[in-house]
Amino acid sequence: MMAALRDAVVRGGLLTRIGLALFVACFFVYLFGPLALMGITAFNSSAFPRVSPWECFSAEWFAVLRNDQALVEGLRNSVLIGIGVVALAVPIGLAGALMLMQINRRVRPWYYTVVISPILVPGVVLGISTLVFWDRIGIMFNAGHETFFYNGFFLTIIGQATFISAYSMLVFISRLQRFDPALEEAALDLGATQVQTFRKVLLPFLKPAIASAAVLAFLASFENYNTTVFTIVSESTLTTVLAGKVRYGINPSISALAVIIVAVTLLGAAVFEVVKRREQKAAREAEKVARGEVQTRARRKPLLLEPAMFLILAVFVAGLGTVYFAGTVGVEECKAAVKEEKRRVAQERVRKLQQQRMFQRAAPVAGEGEAAPAAPKAQREDSSGFGSIFAPQNLKEQVESGPPAAGTESFQGIFAPENLESQSGAGQ
Repeated sequence: MMAALRDAVVRGGLLTRIGLALFVACFFVYLFGPLALMGITAFNSSAFPRVSPWECFSAEWFAVLRNDQALVEGLRNSVLIGIGVVALAVPIGLAGALMLMQINRRVRPWYYTVVISPILVPGVVLGISTLVFWDRIGIMFNAGHETFFYNGFFLTIIGQATFISAYSMLVFISRLQRFDPALEEAALDLGATQVQTFRKVLLPFLKPAIASAAVLAFLASFENYNTTVFTIVSESTLTTVLAGKVRYGINPSISALAVIIVAVTLLGAAVFEVVKRREQKAAREAEKVARGEVQTRARRKPLLLEPAMFLILAVFVAGLGTVYFAGTVGVEECKAAVKEEKRRVAQERVRKLQQQRMFQRAAPVAGEGEAAPAAPKAQREDSSGFGSIFAPQNLKEQVESGPPAAGTESFQGIFAPENLESQSGAGQ
């Protein structure tokens, strides 16, 4: 009995692990599947982003992306606006976090609710309110439309910073909760000023949070659309350009842009991880030196000589080389073959369609001993007054006999003036 129970428990645990593994696999497929498909479409020579049917492996859409002036200008504007938002939102978030740690504990919940509230406001409302507010300020100062009150870059930076600064503040709050205020008190007791304490004690501790807040602010600004579409005025960003292109149809150059963004993001994350590990290793070595375990620290290697960084760069360069050579050798021949195959398939479809229509139009032939099929109602009842001029067999006779001679009555005088008059009178 105990052995059977133990086997059931083992089987149950195995099924649980299998189910958990399937769930995690499905989650990652759901999360990264669209990115993988979009990356594949960037190298398909098809004029529309698709994976199947596959035509030719080509890197031509990266060249198309480079020559798309609207996308390039929108990308440049997005980067500039992102830098401006980082320069404004990160200091505001840092100030808000420091203020939260200094005020009375009873007031903190109210203060926290107020400074976090912009996150809860829809982006459309923020964009419209920013536009209306600075328009009223411009009218108050009698400013023209060429001033910064109506500048798309200024309005977009201000509008985005109103809620992105709250994101930055949350990052700083989570970091400050682990800060020991006794360090500041010790620095002040040793004669340091408030500025020196902030610069020598607090800023080094907040260095990782500052980097994280800056990256978060830049990414939030780069992908924002709801607020930007109202504040950008006559300018354009990457998101607004992409939204306009989606309305009228896109090509795989958008997928090429996605591949570049994902590659840069992964490379940046890998570099950050390498730098972070180097800093942790240096901190551990410093602790060992402080404890006297190691008398001298080994000289750190340059960043490019790190094995992980060297491997990342090698994979990146190898990928670029593979894409370039595989996308330029034999592409034209492949395109010509695909075009010929499409033409052949189209001709085959047309031929089959013509045959189908010919069989549908062919009249059935009555066999011997069988009664001929009844004539259609339009032929049995000559109520139109035009006779059987439009009957199929009559049209066939007219085609085989050629054009009628002048003065003949092959059309039964249907176009004679008196016949037309009689028909119009009968119709009335």
